[in-house]
This record gives sequence, C-alpha cells and structure tokens, in this order.
Amino acid sequence: MQIFGDRIRFGIHAGPQNVSFDELLEMWQRAEELDYDWVSVFDHFMPIFGPNPDGGCFEGVTLMAALAAHTSKIRVGMLVTGVTYRHPAVAANMAATIDHISGGRAEYGVGAAWFEKEHDQYGIPFPRIGVRMDMLDEACRVMRGLWTENRFSFEGKHYQLKDAQMDPKPVQEHMPLVIGGSGEKRTLRIVAEHGDVWNTFFGELETFEHKLNVLSQHCADVGRDPADIRKSMTYRAVLAEDEAGVEERRKELEARGPSRFQWFVGTPEQLVEALKPWAERGAGDFLLGASAPYDWQTFELVATQVAPALRAEVAAA
Repeated sequence: MQIFGDRIRFGIHAGPQNVSFDELLEMWQRAEELDYDWVSVFDHFMPIFGPNPDGGCFEGVTLMAALAAHTSKIRVGMLVTGVTYRHPAVAANMAATIDHISGGRAEYGVGAAWFEKEHDQYGIPFPRIGVRMDMLDEACRVMRGLWTENRFSFEGKHYQLKDAQMDPKPVQEHMPLVIGGSGEKRTLRIVAEHGDVWNTFFGELETFEHKLNVLSQHCADVGRDPADIRKSMTYRAVLAEDEAGVEERRKELEARGPSRFQWFVGTPEQLVEALKPWAERGAGDFLLGASAPYDWQTFELVATQVAPALRAEVAAA
C-alpha cells in the first residue's frame, strides 16, 4: 500500500540537544516557510554527539507534540523513539494524540535503542540486542493493532494486552510507522513486515544498494512489495553558492574538529549530483541532519535550489 505518492520529499532532522525551545521553534517555522516537506526530532534524554555531552536535551515525544502544534502544513516526524523507553501501548496513544494535534501530519518512528549511557543513568533495562529486536517487532504489532482495531489483544513475550481500547484513533487512515536502522538479519526484516518508511544514513552508495537487495528479499519472504516502503536517507551537508564559498565553509567545518558524521561540502549543483543516484535507486526522502547553531545558508540552498533541481532531474529520467 503506497501512502506517500512519488514526490521526492526534503526535510530537516534536528536533534533537540544544546538548543533553546525558541531556537527550535524558529527553525521549524522557517522550514515550513521554505516549503520543506518534513521536520523531525530525535528521542534521547541527553546529548548524543558534539563537544558538550553534559548539555541540555529536550524529551523527544513531547517536543514532537509541540512541533505539531506550532506548524500547519509540514509533516512532523520522529527519528526514532527507543523501544526500551516506553511501553508500545503508551507510545501508540502518544502518537495518535500527536496526529490529532497536527491534523494528520505525524509520522512516528521506532527503533531498538542503542544509547546505553541513558539506560544506565535512568535505570532503564538495556537487554542485549537480540532481545531489543524482539521487543521492537512486538512493539510494531502492538502499535498497529491499537491504531487500527476497536479492541486489541496481544500475547507476546514482552508485551501483553487484553481487549485493549484506544480512542481516538489517528486522524490518518494509515498512520505511517518509520523504522530506523540497517541491520540485515533483524532490522530490515522488521521493516519488511511493519515499516512504512525505512530510515538510514548517507554513506556508500554500494552499501545502500546492498541493503535494498536484502530488504527486497525480506519483503519477498513476507509477501510484500518493497516499493510500498519509502526509503528515507539522513545526510549532513554544508553548502555555498560557488567554489570560493565552498572553500570558506570547508575551513569552518574543519575548525569545529572531528565529527562522527560524514559531511557533504559543496555547491547546490554538486549536492544534486551526489543525491541523484540515491533517488534513482529508490530513495524518496532526503533529510538534512542539523544541530544548533543552525546553518540557515544551507537550509535555504537545499530548499530553493537542491530540492527543485533533483525533483526535475528524476522526473525527466
């Protein structure tokens, strides 16, 4: 079931760490003014990267609700909640409520969780990865069941529901479920069974192609068309109008010191050429990873030059 159409979507994914609420609000509303299709937050309780690991970090799901309330047309997303942090029945209710706040613009993401430091500090159990994957699979079933059935019962190893009610249902007839991660044995199998959107990170194109092949095989095993799953890619970029500007921006980036991210540094035209092979292989969402202080120049160049050019090139192919 295709629920998004063929339009290539561009978005901003901004983790809410080391930032004020006013700065986030300005970014969300400017993204909407620039006609981005999507803006999202992450789900952590403390910074996960950068020079200030002891800084502040807003809670993700309540912030997603604020995002929904302070915008009017942009899709609002979550990349992605940790399955260990909330019972999936609670998460299902939260997501449905946010869908109502947004008027049917929410896309809720879930993953197996990874940041052990949070679990240690908060006393949240952090089982081995195989157990967390089992939890993720069950959580997807619970959320979809509550979103779609008048009464829902479930008897799993980790979660049990007895004739559970959830009302109101999401505004959207089919609430999009985003699943993040690239593990071939379990994560992509869960994507094939439950995901509407699969989110991964920009990297080597050959790796993306390989993951697509693995996902297609899982889809064949469960009797699903892989084209029904939207492929979403998060990338980091610093852009300038010309080569002289690019060199200046490259120096700015290098001055920040080592980064855990792979960055693209170039002109809008060069970014179009870098993203085009991904779009040709089925990537439908291109989400610009961002953190405060925000790079307004790159935000504007992606929205005004990269997005229309890539859409035009793909449409003409």
